[in-house]
Amino acid sequence: MEDVFTLVRLRALDLDRAARLHRQSFEPMGERGWTRQDLAGLLSSPGNAGFLLTQAGVDVGMALCRVVGDEAELLAVAVDPGHRRRGAARRLLDAVIGHARAGGALTLFLEVGADNPGARTLYDSRGFGVVGKRAGYYPRVGRAAADAFVMRLNLT
Repeated sequence: MEDVFTLVRLRALDLDRAARLHRQSFEPMGERGWTRQDLAGLLSSPGNAGFLLTQAGVDVGMALCRVVGDEAELLAVAVDPGHRRRGAARRLLDAVIGHARAGGALTLFLEVGADNPGARTLYDSRGFGVVGKRAGYYPRVGRAAADAFVMRLNLT
């Protein structure tokens, strides 16, 4: 029987673990992985929250979001490459959506690389729609910057 996911709020003691997950997820795509200090700065900002997902005691993924007034933003979802396509990103996204709703947000925004079809499929499946495009938004090591799609989910 497959172990269930365990989701907890990201704490200061978890920052090294979350930074490792972010690096493992984003550096292979040519992006700079977030450091412990990056994450500490984000979590110390009002309205920001993070989640850490484990399975059978193994770190599987992390997510960060921001809720300000009636809007929320997904800052990052990172899943260990060895645990992808098993529902971890979906579980993290659902946690962010629930957190945003509980915080009074009516809309959740995110940016996703045009070169990341797996993430686009996940966001499409949860009802996000493209509302804009940012040309050359994501720098890539050794190749041209990737465009980003701005996506929005109505939470009402």
